[in-house]
Amino acid sequence: MKKTALLLLALGTAVGPGRAVLPQDIRHETAVINIEIPVRVFKGDVFIDNLTLDDFELYEDGKRQKVEAFYLVKKTIIERREESKEFAPRTARHFFLFFELGDYDAKIIQALDYFVKTVLLPGDNLTLVTPMKTYRMKGELFGLVGREKTYAQVIGLLRRDIQIGYSESRAILAEMTDLARVMASDIRARDTGTETSGAALVDPLTAAPVDTPYQGAFEEKLMHYSTLLERLASLRVVDQKKLLAFADRLKDIEGQKGVFFFYQREFTPKIDPRLVDMLATKYSQRPDITQSLDTIFGLEKREAPLNVDVVTKAYADASASIHFLHIARPAERIAGIRMEEQSEDIFGPFLEMARATGGYAASSANIAEAMRSAVEASENYYLLYYTPADYRADGRFHKVTVKVGNGAYRVSHRLGYIAD
Repeated sequence: MKKTALLLLALGTAVGPGRAVLPQDIRHETAVINIEIPVRVFKGDVFIDNLTLDDFELYEDGKRQKVEAFYLVKKTIIERREESKEFAPRTARHFFLFFELGDYDAKIIQALDYFVKTVLLPGDNLTLVTPMKTYRMKGELFGLVGREKTYAQVIGLLRRDIQIGYSESRAILAEMTDLARVMASDIRARDTGTETSGAALVDPLTAAPVDTPYQGAFEEKLMHYSTLLERLASLRVVDQKKLLAFADRLKDIEGQKGVFFFYQREFTPKIDPRLVDMLATKYSQRPDITQSLDTIFGLEKREAPLNVDVVTKAYADASASIHFLHIARPAERIAGIRMEEQSEDIFGPFLEMARATGGYAASSANIAEAMRSAVEASENYYLLYYTPADYRADGRFHKVTVKVGNGAYRVSHRLGYIAD
């Protein structure tokens, strides 16, 4: 949202029979609010670049507004404009790459190779956010050190920070997997009457011996698994305050803002439900065991910690395009264990953020192709400007809808803005 203050100077006079003229300086400051809406128009997957100002209809809270100008932008160049009122579009590009990767995925190399060597231009600004640190790279860097060195630097930082930043999570997951496998063997042994008190455990499906350090009572193993699950859950918290603070920061940045969020599919090792049912039946009179099972399954189903409505409106107001790239990967197959996906509290909210900001979302094992699609869907756009009728700084979110032509197009834009 652009705000332009107009200072009007008026000289007031009081005139009447027998009265002196008393000059007064009366200053009125009127804020003229101009709203900027980046709009992308597609037919299929092809960007439509031959539209005119008359092709666009724009509504705020259902009320039609007059579009005063539009600019066709390709990458950073304004290729065409139509204006009834002149504006000064900012087309500088600010890229933010966020990586939530529990494991370093070699496929991410291809995505970054394409982005650094093909997408970035001199003058672009890049912010890299890893599990450990935030790195800001000025656009001049690409011209000074070259794309190859920039690419090598980005890959090196990312690989190192993922290895360090997620080391605790990986260690917990590895221990949980081993422990779940042992407990699955325990349950099968109890059910078949071959229980050996942990001295000679076997794989529940292959009957092969299991070498394990977990030799205590089953109840102790179950409690330890529950503790590990609580530790893992504490490391996977999505902080809404930080998300909103980042949206505020984006709002203050002029130009076009593209946020690419790379998120790797998460799994938690869970004892095969068939074996758990056997255990629950056998120990229905043991509240310590049933309570532990309730705790475990309660933690495995994570509640979404975000107020999606608040977060999506904050990012729409910031006029930033959120691109959510979900890295799909197959679950590991382990006897007696089911690797259960734990992505629901991330996938849903970030998918809505992408939709509310006119961004791109994909779930794919081919993350390089998903990155390419996200860039191609975002680097060309129209900038529309309008001045809302009867604008009031009421702190409310005002929904914006843009329609094009006969409606045969797919139109993508931010959901609206907050009048503050």
